Parts: sequence; C-alpha cells; structure tokens
Amino acid sequence: MTSEMARIERMKKLFKAHEKLISRPNEKVSENNGWYQRYRYPIITAEHTPIPWRYDLDPETNPLMMERIGVNAAFNSGAILFDGRFLLVVRVEGYDRKSFFAIAESENGIDNFRFWDYPITLPETHDPDINVYDMRLVHHEDGWIYGLFCTERKDTEAPQHDQSAAAAACGIARTHDLINWERLEDLDSDGSQQRNVVLHPEFVDGKYALYTRPQDGFIDSGTGGGIGWTLAESMEKAKVTNEKVLDPKVYHTIKEVKNGQGPAPLKTDEGWLHLAHGVRNTAAGLRYVLYLFMTALDDPSKVIHRPAGHFMAPDGSERIGDVSNVLFSNGWIATTAGDVYIYYASSDTRMHVATSTIDRLVDYCKNTPEDGLRSFASVQSRNALIKRNMEFMKSVGWNANNGER
Repeated sequence: MTSEMARIERMKKLFKAHEKLISRPNEKVSENNGWYQRYRYPIITAEHTPIPWRYDLDPETNPLMMERIGVNAAFNSGAILFDGRFLLVVRVEGYDRKSFFAIAESENGIDNFRFWDYPITLPETHDPDINVYDMRLVHHEDGWIYGLFCTERKDTEAPQHDQSAAAAACGIARTHDLINWERLEDLDSDGSQQRNVVLHPEFVDGKYALYTRPQDGFIDSGTGGGIGWTLAESMEKAKVTNEKVLDPKVYHTIKEVKNGQGPAPLKTDEGWLHLAHGVRNTAAGLRYVLYLFMTALDDPSKVIHRPAGHFMAPDGSERIGDVSNVLFSNGWIATTAGDVYIYYASSDTRMHVATSTIDRLVDYCKNTPEDGLRSFASVQSRNALIKRNMEFMKSVGWNANNGER
C-alpha cells in the first residue's frame, strides 16, 4: 500500500468512527430515584468535535494524516430550544488550554448531537480575553438572546514570577440567530471578581435582573460567596448595584466552600425553579454537586423552598476526568409539554443529559425537608418519614420488612 493510499484509508476510518460515535442512540439507565432519568452515554465528548477541526486533510501539508490541533474536552454547555431544535453552546477546550464556544445541535435533545461547521467567532472587547468559558444562554423578554460567560485575563497586579494568577469578569454578548454575535461591555462588578453570572429571563421592576457570585479572588470567595442578586438599568453598560446574597454558602453543607447559579431559572406556576452547584471540601479535594431551590414568582430574589442536600452528584465514570469528582450545569431546557432536559458536565471533561418534568422537580423542592444544619435535626427529619411510613404500612396491612401484604 502506498503512503497516499494509507493516508486515504486512515482518513476514511476517522470519518467512519466519528459518524458511528455521534449517531449512536442513547439508552436510559434503569436505576433511578424518581427525580430524573439518567442516560448511559455522554452526549458530547472531545471526540464528537468534527474531524476538520482537528486534522489537516490536505495531503500536501499533512501527508501522514496526523492530528494538528487537538481537543482536550467538551463540557459546561449553555442550552436553548431554538426553532424546535435542541442547541448547546459547548465549552470546547483545546490542548493549549484555551476554551471557545461551539454550537452542537440535536433533534431530540438526548443523542445525535452534531456540531455546526464552525465554532462561534466571539468578538473581543478593547481588553482581549485570554480565555472564555461557561456561557449561560437566555432568551430575554426584550427579544435578544444573551450569552453571559466568564472572561479570564491575567492578574496584572500579580508579581511577574506568578504566571497563574487570574482575574475573572462576566462577559456579555447577544444575538438573534446564534450566528452573529454583538459583544457588549463586561459587567461592572464594583471590584469583585465574577465567574458565575446569570441573567433572569424577565424584567424585574423594569430592570434586568442578574444572579451573581461575588468573590474576592479568582479561586477564593473571601468575604463574598453565595448566589447574589442585583438589578441593572441596561445590559449595554451593566453594573452591579445594591447586591445582596439570596442563597449563601453554609458551614458543613454541600455548599460550604462556594455555590453558584447554574442556568437561568425556569418559570413554573408555583415559583421560579433554580438549578445550582455547590462545592465542599473533602480529603480528596473539592467536590461539586448540583442542587435545586425555588424562589417566589413575584420576587425571584426570595427563596421559598430550599431542599436539603444534593440533587445530582458524580456517579460512576462521571467521577473521573481532568478535574475529578465534579458535576456542573449551566444549561437546561423546558418544553411546553413540561419536560425538562438537564445538561450537565462531569469532571470538566464531557457532557451528559438527564430528563425530568416540571411537576417532578417542583414536587422535589416542595416536599424534601430543608437542611436543619445539625445531625440531630437530620435524624428528626428521617424519623418523621419513617414514622409516617410505618403508620401507612400498618393501615393497609403491609409487612414492614418486605413491603408485601
């Protein structure tokens, strides 16, 4: 076989394997707790990115058919239902550690996600981003689709020998078609660093409402911490004013180190439904999990239901990756039928989907006890549940040991 024939054969195998991967049907995992339905396969990985993004196909410049620009991970996706299609704005990270945004599309939201031909070419501001990531998509009441994301730059106040110190801000872009993007000024956060800002989908008192996470530093929350709330007059020169914390971090909970709003909340008949991430310390390092809470319809800054503990945590192979033991979500989609598609990343490496319904998620929030913040209070909650169950089983003649009559 000539070298040219070998090159062509390798190229065919690459495209064939890629098509097999992205066209693979997903499968429901049989075990579930009734809150959501997990699926067996990740929906997007680094290998899902198109072959032309990674390989030079020209025999003149790549006769050995080697990969030219590698992709390390594909994760932390914003999500939107657009013209009846499930679209994810994926954080794609190259081998060079630079992240960029790219749109992957699916007809059913569960499998067969295919990237558009080109990544998003996001305009820069006068102060160029070093890295951008974790976009939250919101189709706002004003008619624009906004993408809020973290823009990272080197900390100019750090000493020259420190090449890891970073400064984070909230970048803002908007679009009507998800192809042409207008870059606005970064959020003026009044001196705090912001890696986790989300736009509320409706006006509040005629203003734009933002969920923030004020931090003193890029990593450490310092005197800040918790999911914040602020109102802005405009998104064109958005500024944090009169910021308050509506969901604080709390000692010896799933959010003792830090917490942040995930995607924008979903509107339900009984309140705004929120998905967030919480971080705690362990002997093995930080552990990221997802949790739910609800706020009032007439005041999205007022928490009305706060179920204890995590809603989702890393499971099985989800625990392993570039940054292990992490679940993170910045995108979910609710359909008019009441179905909810939760898009989450595991260990800063790959994307997954879980499905649920508005009714199930609201039921979970309303009827899961709050955290009593003490072991004694946790036992009281569990004992109350056990007592009700014992009384119920006795009333219907069920055997308390095997659940049979």
